[in-house]
Amino acid sequence: MKIYNSLTNKKEDFHPISEGKIKMYACGPTVYNYFHIGNARPFLFFDLVKRYFEYQKYDVTYVQNITDIDDKIINKANEENVSTDEIAKKFIKAFYDDTAKLGIRKPDHQPLATEYIQKMIDLISKLEKTGYAYEVEGDVYFSVSSFKDYGKLSGKKLEDLQAGARVEENSNKKSSFDFTLWKKAKPGEPKWDSPWGEGRPGWHTECVVMSQTLLGESFDIHGGGIDLIFPHHENEIAQGEAITGKPLANYWMHNGFLNIKGEKMSKSLGNFFTARDILKLYDSEAIRMFFLSKHYRSPIDFSEELIKESMKSVDNFYSTLKRFEYLKWNTEFSGEYFDDDFKNNFDAAMDDDFNTAKAIAVLFDLNKKIKSDDILDDERKKLIVTLVNLGKVLGFFQNLNLKLKPEITDLSGQLIEVLIEIRNEARIAKNWELSDKIRDRLKKIGVELKDGKTGTDWNLIN
Repeated sequence: MKIYNSLTNKKEDFHPISEGKIKMYACGPTVYNYFHIGNARPFLFFDLVKRYFEYQKYDVTYVQNITDIDDKIINKANEENVSTDEIAKKFIKAFYDDTAKLGIRKPDHQPLATEYIQKMIDLISKLEKTGYAYEVEGDVYFSVSSFKDYGKLSGKKLEDLQAGARVEENSNKKSSFDFTLWKKAKPGEPKWDSPWGEGRPGWHTECVVMSQTLLGESFDIHGGGIDLIFPHHENEIAQGEAITGKPLANYWMHNGFLNIKGEKMSKSLGNFFTARDILKLYDSEAIRMFFLSKHYRSPIDFSEELIKESMKSVDNFYSTLKRFEYLKWNTEFSGEYFDDDFKNNFDAAMDDDFNTAKAIAVLFDLNKKIKSDDILDDERKKLIVTLVNLGKVLGFFQNLNLKLKPEITDLSGQLIEVLIEIRNEARIAKNWELSDKIRDRLKKIGVELKDGKTGTDWNLIN
């Protein structure tokens, strides 16, 4: 398997630190607003990365942070005359709701920045003691010139840098490129006690602390949007590696922008659509098809025409499953089944730096063969099962019963899915009594649950 490593700017053979195990971290949202559809791209993609590694039998630990204290959150709270905690809680819930509707699973860990403040203070103290950081009037800065490898991810050299939008100008700094580790509290802002007085940590410190706490000093993959390479990821590397002398992550993966008429979609430009607004207009699988039909590192232009084309492609798969009555016989296949030829082609595409466009092309070829007249029914069934199983690796076919059962109303199907979600949460919490009660009560009204590696399916029984 090969992965394009942003650190070396080339595809490299993938070798995890520990055989059979993968530890990965991807930057999550700053919760001051509903996330836009461009933000959804990394959320969806790194969920897909985990799905594929699990399909290949790796034990994956995936961490995605939530930044719940930040200048943007403070500004939003001031605008609405409420606390920062209220703003954060509101948009954390919205983030959970909208990612679930997009078919994005929760990571193994989703830490909040405010839960790790003391660990951030500890890291900053170490950086100060070892000469990488300095304090000025209650603010603490990282001395960029003290870290000899600064710029190795972005390719930027200190002598060539110009102060950018996220590189703060401050007369107290030794250099304009030194970045903030600890911010002295301003009146009315959230604050924590520290050796330098009351204040709060900088954004760049949050991610390095949460990733190393949950995954170790060095881990396999660090990901995010391409806009995070500099300064955010560069500054993470500087802090993490200054202390340990070890690589923070072995592979750095970055997805391309989602553009509107050639410009990056962003809140600052005002050219964005929120994910929840798009979900009111289009099915989540159409959005997934739209993103995955393009390689993750390539920019992609948002257009309603492309979304509609994506929906047609998804509908074509469901049309095949309905035509050949998949739900009537799918229980004949226990466990996983894949046609070797199509599986090998699919794996080859995904092993080539997660080329989802080619992987989807394999699904199209498979769908075409299923509908051909020159195959026997038994072979067709095996190909259909392969289509479903490979599609699930990409995150499709998550609600097959809802999509394929005409006798179930949308509302009824959605209520069943809600009960399954509650049951899954109960199982995670080891509340077996509630889990069994939901299963048994559903069975009494004719709904049978079947737990598997890819989730819980349900069928109607007589």
